[in-house]
Amino acid sequence: MNLQRTNPTLYYLQRTAFYVLVIAITVYLLFPFVWAVITSFSKAGNLFLTPGAFLVSPKTLENYAQVFNNPAFQRGLLFSVIAAVGAVAISIIFGSFAAYALGRFRFAGKQVVMYIILAVSVFPQIAVLGGLFTLIRAAGVFNNPVGLIVSYLIFTIPFTVWVLTSFVRDIPGELEEAALVDGASPLQTLFLVLFPVMMPALVTTGLLAFINAWNEYLFALTFTSSNRTVPVVIANYSGASQYDQPWGPIMAASIVVTVPLIILVLVFQRNIVSGLTAGAVKG
Repeated sequence: MNLQRTNPTLYYLQRTAFYVLVIAITVYLLFPFVWAVITSFSKAGNLFLTPGAFLVSPKTLENYAQVFNNPAFQRGLLFSVIAAVGAVAISIIFGSFAAYALGRFRFAGKQVVMYIILAVSVFPQIAVLGGLFTLIRAAGVFNNPVGLIVSYLIFTIPFTVWVLTSFVRDIPGELEEAALVDGASPLQTLFLVLFPVMMPALVTTGLLAFINAWNEYLFALTFTSSNRTVPVVIANYSGASQYDQPWGPIMAASIVVTVPLIILVLVFQRNIVSGLTAGAVKG
């Protein structure tokens, strides 16, 4: 029954309520980011104005110039890229092999392995902080991007394996059978046949793992003393005195490190949607 024809008033009320709800949620989600952007272009003295006067106050690029001229921020960007890309690359490589084995082969203890992976992926970071700190110091990789990469693997590999395993299970077995008939080895089947099919899932898991590693704070704070990543550098921003909080540069630095993530999501949004919805409908 068409509600628009039977009861037009109720139909338009429902549509109006729906759009009002969508607008309210959109404003609620975007307002902090928009306010941060406005703050990043504002002078320090204008931050204490009333909201109306603050919005129309003169804007400047001074905060961004200060951020990009900060050697600590430059090093933080470099170390964040190294740690995040390294952790994601290793996770994708090992996660693909593990997902192929868990998704295609039957062996004793398979379910136990899956439950262990799931348990590790939801384990709180603070619970392993002490033991991991001791191992990293003993291995001589403290204050080194290698130590951060190793520590990030604790949450990137389980997440990658869990997501990719669900995707591999839904790949038709006929693809492997055809490759084996043509004389392909299991590794050739994985690299030449399954990897192209798994590309949406690889992009999705890789991007989500990259975001987690890029924004990680606790391990980066604990396992480094001078080679800090961007989140730690931003958290340690200080003003001319202990009573001065440089909100403008902090917001500018936050926007700078957020924009690359937004660009990546926009560029790979089709792959992300395909990877997240893969296997949701069967038959």
